[in-house]
Amino acid sequence: AQAQAASQAPGTARPGAAAFMASLSPRTGDVKLPNGIVTLPLGDVYYYLAPADAERVLVEAWGNPPGNETQGMLFPAGARPTDPDSWGIVLTYVEDGHVDDADAAEIDYAALLEQMQADTAEMNAQRKADGFPAMQLVGWAEPPRYDAQRKALHWATVMRVEGAREDTLNYNVRTLGRRGVLEMNVVAGVEQLPQVEGSIDAVLAVPEYDPGHRHSDFDPEVDEVAAHGLGA
Repeated sequence: AQAQAASQAPGTARPGAAAFMASLSPRTGDVKLPNGIVTLPLGDVYYYLAPADAERVLVEAWGNPPGNETQGMLFPAGARPTDPDSWGIVLTYVEDGHVDDADAAEIDYAALLEQMQADTAEMNAQRKADGFPAMQLVGWAEPPRYDAQRKALHWATVMRVEGAREDTLNYNVRTLGRRGVLEMNVVAGVEQLPQVEGSIDAVLAVPEYDPGHRHSDFDPEVDEVAAHGLGA
């Protein structure tokens, strides 16, 4: 699936922490995503916010444009989205067919970065028209790596927001399912890269496709194949 637009990390326009947190409904334990095919066995390591609460965090607390279609968000236990050093994971799901990972070893990541930078630049005219600052994709914070066993591709980019005091880290994870891709976009400050990297194994282990919906459950007789491979 094509990478979604990068999200902007916590900024200065945040409501009072206590009042805002009291208005949210965090969940722990085993959480079924709205798509009905992925379960998050969170335990007490992360907590989950449903799509409506996630939209409030992204727009009201973090200053992103409205209209985000997500499966919700995850936060580390004890962290509040209103904290200046908070980081969270935006969850989305794209069902556009079974993604073949046969091209994993052949992807030209330098060319891919150039395309992503061009796509980000093209979005800026609309962002400015909507009253939001321009964004620049600076480069890789971590180049892409593919975990063939977990069927997960992950990478990190550095984003620069016009007028922001610091750059934003977007750590992306794409987990392949039978008919689509679960996208996990970790949004943090660049200085939090070591902390995020230390948590990435736990992040990769969180999503579980339910039986019948895993990548290995693909049936070529009934399932559509995506028009693109892993690189796209």
